[in-house]
This record gives sequence, structure tokens and C-alpha cells, in this order.
Amino acid sequence: MRLFIALHFDESIKEVQDQIQKENAGFTFPKDFHLTLKFLGETDKVDEIKKKLSEIEIDPFEVELSEIGVFPSPQSVRVVWVGVKDGSKILELQKKIEDSLLDFFPRDERFHPHVTLARVKFVKDKAKLKENLGNVKVGERKFKITDFYLYESKLTPDGPVYSVIDFRNL
Repeated sequence: MRLFIALHFDESIKEVQDQIQKENAGFTFPKDFHLTLKFLGETDKVDEIKKKLSEIEIDPFEVELSEIGVFPSPQSVRVVWVGVKDGSKILELQKKIEDSLLDFFPRDERFHPHVTLARVKFVKDKAKLKENLGNVKVGERKFKITDFYLYESKLTPDGPVYSVIDFRNL
């Protein structure tokens, strides 16, 4: 199974996503919104992972969205994302997940908390895309984080399809 661990965000993020103007570039848009805490890849260790995740303890916390950003760079946009303000609690949870799974998976030092809004297939005009993304208003969007999820990701021609395998209440 191809697995990852993530926080789930509700559909209100779609209001931010809808501000991305589509005439300037080709996009694919995710059908659900999540913040990946750890990508596990192909593994058959589902039961072991569930057990380790069940041992993690952290109190529920609040996350506020921040600015729009892109990966890998403004000159070569492949992903449009929204970040989080003060990601200290997310970083704490992510570190606990990393530590709990060290027996099975290497530590990922490149963690950057974000929620993917769109994947970019092509760009007609980089300057217009940059201007458009600069005009996207995130506003004050806060989310109460009370759980995290173990997802399976199945790759299809229409994009990945995510299924919840397990979840853990905080």
C-alpha cells in the first residue's frame, strides 16, 4: 500500500482555491485538502504503523492559514500551496510521528507545512500567474486540529485517490 500521514482540512479552503485564475495556466485541483505530515510510500507495515501512531500523545491545537506559496520556485511553478502561521504545534506533531516510525522509515528533514491548492501542468504567462497568486486573499482561516489520519494513496490517470485507513484522536 502507498501510505501517508496527514491532517485533514474541511472544504472552506476551497474558497481560497477558487481564487486561482485558471485561464493563465493548466491546473489539476485536489478533491480534498490535507497537510502531509509524513509520506511513507509503498509499505506492508500497516499494523505496525497503526500501533506506533496510537502511542503518540499531543493535545488538540489550532492552525491558522497564512500566505500562498509555490514549489519548487516562482520561476518553475509546479505546486500552488497555502502555508500556516506559527506551525510550532504541527512541527511538534510531525516530529513525534517521525520519531515513532524511525524503526521503519528514515527521517524526512525537508518538512514544510502546507496544504496543496493546485498542481500546475503548464503556464502561459509567468508574470500573470505571479500577479494572480499575489492577489489571492487567504483571510483569517483557523482550524481546530483534533486528529490525524493514515491515508492510502492510489494513483489513477485522473490523479491520486485517497482513502482513510486509520485515524488518531489527539
